[in-house]
Amino acid sequence: MSGPPVIDPATYRHVLGHFLTGVTVITAIDPDTQAPTGLAASSFTSVSMDPPLVSFCAARTSTTWPRLRAAGHYCVNILGDGHAELSRRFASKQERKFDGLAWRSGASRAPVLEEAIAWIDCALHGELDAGDHVIALGRVLELGAREGASPLAYYRGGYGRLAP
Repeated sequence: MSGPPVIDPATYRHVLGHFLTGVTVITAIDPDTQAPTGLAASSFTSVSMDPPLVSFCAARTSTTWPRLRAAGHYCVNILGDGHAELSRRFASKQERKFDGLAWRSGASRAPVLEEAIAWIDCALHGELDAGDHVIALGRVLELGAREGASPLAYYRGGYGRLAP
């Protein structure tokens, strides 16, 4: 046998794009500047109930992930069906992502976006190597949700909403 098969990146992206995900914004206070920072992630999932752990993936090329890691705490803000533009903002390289956004500090001081339909405040529990990404594990410190809100869905490269 001659090693693992070579997977075409375009095919990989196309096929995995058929998996429906939610969209989150991961936020923290940059310890160097004391300013809020954040990135968009659709790779969020729950991991464990005991202890309460969640995870998300960040690209190794991300310039925001090192600031989130250095903070040691972050908040996972789950976006609602009207937040596609907010997701695009945090997925961009734009510097002033928090301009005009209402937020408050969670238990860890990480920004909880007022527009989020749910939020999970975490302490960084660990980081795992995952190829061109890292898997960040967070220990849940505090969480909350707005009842009756619908999530923002991401499917095949676009945003959508779930029918009730």
